[in-house]
Amino acid sequence: MENQKKVLIVTYYWPPAGGPGVQRWLKFAKYLPEFGWEPIIYTPENPSYPLVDETLLNEVPKHLKIIKTNIWEPYQIAEKLSKSNKKYKGGQFDVGKNQSFFSKLSIFIRGNFFIPDARKFWVKPSVKFLKKYLKENKIDVLVTTGPPHSLHLIGLGLKKDLPELKWIADFRDPWTEISYYKHLKLTQWADQKHRQLEKAVFENADITLATSYTDAKNFRKNGANAYCITNGFDKENTSTPLSATEGKLNFTLSYVGVLEQLRNPENLWKALENLCKTNSDFAKDFELKFVGRVDDKILNEIESSVLKNNIRNLGYLSHNDSVQEMQNSDLLLITNFPSESSKGIIPGKLFEYLATGKKIISFGPTNADVETILSKINAGKHFDYTETNSVKDYIFSLYEDWKNDKPITNAANISEFSRRALSEKLAGLMDNLL
Repeated sequence: MENQKKVLIVTYYWPPAGGPGVQRWLKFAKYLPEFGWEPIIYTPENPSYPLVDETLLNEVPKHLKIIKTNIWEPYQIAEKLSKSNKKYKGGQFDVGKNQSFFSKLSIFIRGNFFIPDARKFWVKPSVKFLKKYLKENKIDVLVTTGPPHSLHLIGLGLKKDLPELKWIADFRDPWTEISYYKHLKLTQWADQKHRQLEKAVFENADITLATSYTDAKNFRKNGANAYCITNGFDKENTSTPLSATEGKLNFTLSYVGVLEQLRNPENLWKALENLCKTNSDFAKDFELKFVGRVDDKILNEIESSVLKNNIRNLGYLSHNDSVQEMQNSDLLLITNFPSESSKGIIPGKLFEYLATGKKIISFGPTNADVETILSKINAGKHFDYTETNSVKDYIFSLYEDWKNDKPITNAANISEFSRRALSEKLAGLMDNLL
């Protein structure tokens, strides 16, 4: 790696962190050396992760340099007040009538006192530490990745002190445009502060990365030099798809990941209930599988319906086991926030879904980027949250194919979304900065 250029990646999520937040830069770190870049990771020594997956430690490249410093986070205090605070670390919220007094108080405190988020206490010590590190080591490019968006303030602080530093701000999710932003119960002052900081990041970063086409477009409107590099799939983590019915007794619809109240596809549950009530074969053959963490309120509602005997809830599994459960499914479910402002969100698991070759059913706003991808490569169907009959018809048509031993896999060309191809694209952007 002697002749390679060096990129310092500031990330909160790193193995053994579980969930989708860790995958993006773990995979970039794996493949960037093939394109002339040596990654160096800067991450907290003692983070408070909402999910842990020890198996991901096996995917960290053996010779990767990792620098760690201590972080102080207020979540331990918050969790003593209310167990539901564990959700907020992962950006989940109780909404509407489900909000307790402590939920409301915690959300208010989070949005107004911890700007941009509760990891803000790592910013100043990190700027101090990394300023010294950058002066003593030749680093060609700095990357900060959020959320948590406080990590972009580390980049902002370093850029102000070292203006010649090349800085890329990577937004895995938007900041003020994310759907739950409006649920933070912000005062006018806090809202302005969030927006000022976001604007400063957009205007000072040499490149702002977005994970969707719409987000990149919105970032450019707000003053950023923005490019889209989507998330992707790693060929080494996928196996050959099974045939439609090989070794399977059930027609299985699976949701893999965290399902929260703000992305609850109630119209899907209605469609499935209707199918079970009106078709005894479907009721006998159908399996609704959850892999990950499903909000208790959602789970309770489904378990109180006619679907209660069709549910298989496996809870949180390792990443490798989750991929295997995707393979052992017939139809994969993905959900997005319903608001128009969320149409640019492309969940990272979409690409792992695509790599399985299984059909995908998606819910979110009309003309979402997910819909664009699914339509372009004919890998499934996207619905908004008002449709029920068309959802029912789509699922039943796939069920009939399954029943008649017809393949319901897709053969989409998805090579552009491989982690290696995406790393090459990122390396090209960094090369152009120098």
